[in-house]
Parts: sequence; structure tokens; C-alpha cells
Amino acid sequence: MQAIDVSVLTAQVLWAVFILAFAFGALGVRTQFCTMGAIADAVNFGDWRRLRMWMLAIGVAVLGFNLLVAKGHFVADQTLYGGNRWQWASAAVGGAMFGFGMVLSSGCGSRNLQRLGSGSLKALVVLVVMGLAAWMTLRGLTAVVRANTVDTLALTLSTSQDLPSVLGALMGGSRTTWAAVLGLLIGGGLMAWVLSAREGREAVVLAGGLGSGALLLGVWWVSLQFGHLAEHPETLEEAFLGTASRRGEALNFVGPVAQGLEWLVFFTDAGRRTTTGLVAVLGVFSGSLAVHLLRGEFRWEGFRDTADTARHLFGAVLMGIGGVTAMGCSIGQGLSGISTLGLTSMVALAAIVLGCVGGLRFLTWQLERSA
Repeated sequence: MQAIDVSVLTAQVLWAVFILAFAFGALGVRTQFCTMGAIADAVNFGDWRRLRMWMLAIGVAVLGFNLLVAKGHFVADQTLYGGNRWQWASAAVGGAMFGFGMVLSSGCGSRNLQRLGSGSLKALVVLVVMGLAAWMTLRGLTAVVRANTVDTLALTLSTSQDLPSVLGALMGGSRTTWAAVLGLLIGGGLMAWVLSAREGREAVVLAGGLGSGALLLGVWWVSLQFGHLAEHPETLEEAFLGTASRRGEALNFVGPVAQGLEWLVFFTDAGRRTTTGLVAVLGVFSGSLAVHLLRGEFRWEGFRDTADTARHLFGAVLMGIGGVTAMGCSIGQGLSGISTLGLTSMVALAAIVLGCVGGLRFLTWQLERSA
């Protein structure tokens, strides 16, 4: 393969991810697919429809990813969420911070990109502050704190830290066999639970859950198959074209927002590359913008008052620091990472949910105190 072919293939990978992210953003607007909203509906109002939608998306992602592992198309250890280090402390602390922060900021990174597409200047401020906090936690002051505290509290396993590999090492059997079994049990079980209830079979729940899960698998396919080179012609090493980590990546919206700010600041630097994470951010925003313009719903929106501004700024900082520390957000770990059945992702997802519930309780306490 010639270098020019690699360049063309990289561009095709980036366009494919942009199109899939565009659809993800448009679908999110149409179905109100939102992690924080799903948890808030269940906790505050006892309405489980959006939570079932989210669980259906996870079920589709887990089932699809692990069946493709069983077929030999995907390898969890080749992804951003692979490796043999179980970073339980980083996932727990970062996930809880992110979950709490997304409540204060009226949604996660993906949701704020969708709100930005509706004309929300609040979302723009949240994304910029979240990106700066994430940038600091990747390479700046808070990166030093992270690296010298929670990142040191990790377990190094003898195998990759995805559950099929761990069970294969402990109980015998191949990783591919365990991937098929766990994919059917966990992914299929979640889907069955959702569909067992009448509200889980509503059109909007099915569209949001099945569609979001399928689009995520599409991004995984582009990264792990279409954009994968067993041997790059220039480096002679394995390569995943267009990714910032040089491993397989799916949807994630904290680190890529920071990369977007860095890309804007250092645009003239010839070493800067356009990545799949960056085009996914642009894709979700563009998909949301298109839907809101077509429906005539684009409206400028600002902060209500000083307290509203302060709450969103603090939440954005928590999301930026927490999302990088946990190695993913409510989409990055809560959908992309969990589809690999990584132990770190499982801890991060649980911590995000608990942090979100804590944030909702905090807001309720604030409202009651002010009343």
C-alpha cells in the first residue's frame, strides 16, 4: 500500500465517523437520548422510558461488540479501553466527578453538543470550560495530580482487563467463547429486560436505543476494521487510522473536546492531525444543528442568573477533570467502553450513575433550602 493510499483511507475513515456521529446527534435530538435525563426521569419522576432506551443501547452495543469479538473481527485489547491495568480508582473517582458534574451542567458532553446545535450559549460555555479542564487533566496541572494519586492505585493483571479475557484466564476457555457467552447473557439480557415492558417497546424507545447502539457499533467497525492496518507502510507497525490514541476508538466527548481546543490553538502546527474524536464532536453538533434548523427550533439561550452560571461552570470543570480521569464520559465509558466489558469501564459506569444520583439529590436539597 502506498502512502497516498493511506492518506486517502484516513480521509475516508474520518468522513465515515463524521457521518455516523451526525446521525447519532440527530437521533439524540429526535429521541431525547440522554444519560443524565434518563437517570433524572427515573429518580425524580419514576419514568423509566429513557432509562430503558439507554439500557437498550448498551445491550445492543455489548451484544454486537462481543459477537464480533467471537467472530474474530474485534479484539477488546486493541481498543482505547484495553490493556492489562485495571484502573479502578481512577474510574471510581473520575466517574463520580463526571456524574455529579453533568447534573450541574444540564447534561454530559454529548448532550451539550446537541444543546449547542439548538442555539444554547450555555452549552458553548460548558463545552469550552470542560475542554480546558480536560486539557489540564491530560497535560497540565491537574494531570500531575491525577498521575500521582488515583492513577497509581491500579491492579496489573496477567491478561487484558476485559471480562471475557479475565474469565478465560481464571476458568479456562478461549476469550472468543467467553465473549459470545457474556455478550448473549449481558447484552441479550439487557435487551430482553427493556423489551419485557410495554414502555420499552414504544417507537421512540426502540428508535433511540437500537439506533444509538447500532451507530456506536458502526463507529467501532470503522475504527477496528475499515481503518485498521496490520502494518503501516511508513512505520511498519500496526495502525488505527485517524485515532488520537493510535488504538481503536469509538464515541467519546471529553478528551476530544480538549483535542478540538488544542487543534484550534495550534492549527498552523504541521504536526497536528484531525482525529476521529474531533470529527465525532463536529458530527454530533452538526446533526443536532440540522434537526433544529429543519424543525424551526433554533433559539439563542443564555444563563438565567449568576447562580445558574456558577453551577454550570463548576459542573463543566468536574466533567472535564472527571472525564479524563475516568478515561471516558457517560458515552465514552457508559456506552463505548462498557461494550468491551472492560473492568475499568464497569467501575466508571457505576460511578457515573452514582455521581449523577448524588448530583440530583444535591439539586433537590438546594431547591428545598431556597424554598
